[in-house]
Amino acid sequence: MTRIDALVIPGGESTAISGLAEWNGLLSKVRDRISTGMPVLGTCAGIITLAKTTYDRVGRKTAQPTLGALDVVVERNSFGRQRESFEVDLDIPILGKRPFRGVFIRAPKIKEVTRPVEILAKLGKTVIAVRQRNIFGTCFHPELSGETRFHEYFLKTARDLLKEG
Repeated sequence: MTRIDALVIPGGESTAISGLAEWNGLLSKVRDRISTGMPVLGTCAGIITLAKTTYDRVGRKTAQPTLGALDVVVERNSFGRQRESFEVDLDIPILGKRPFRGVFIRAPKIKEVTRPVEILAKLGKTVIAVRQRNIFGTCFHPELSGETRFHEYFLKTARDLLKEG
């Protein structure tokens, strides 16, 4: 049997991701692995899949299954529809002084953060990147930025966590 040491849950359609994972029996298995320390990065739809609580853009709690592993409240499609997608330079201190290009496509917003979640980045007053020990989440798509700093940070941290555990 192959063992997965770390996982990236990408952008896409969060209800499809979590629904298929639940249908295939993977949701509970991934939840168990995360709870025992497996590093995981969720980007855009991935952070929705990781969140404890999710709402739609008009404030209704969603019924979609999630991993419920990340202590945040996320609002789906909060930055707008496809035509409101945008790119912006972000200040992400863990990545150094050089700005990081954030690509937001029908992006969620983190509406609430509880302890022990660490805020990694904001866009104005809106939280857009977080870490909770082995769980990382972004509202943007770091894979579309044209650079690898965020993924390098995740992989280095994942390696360090796996050495500890």
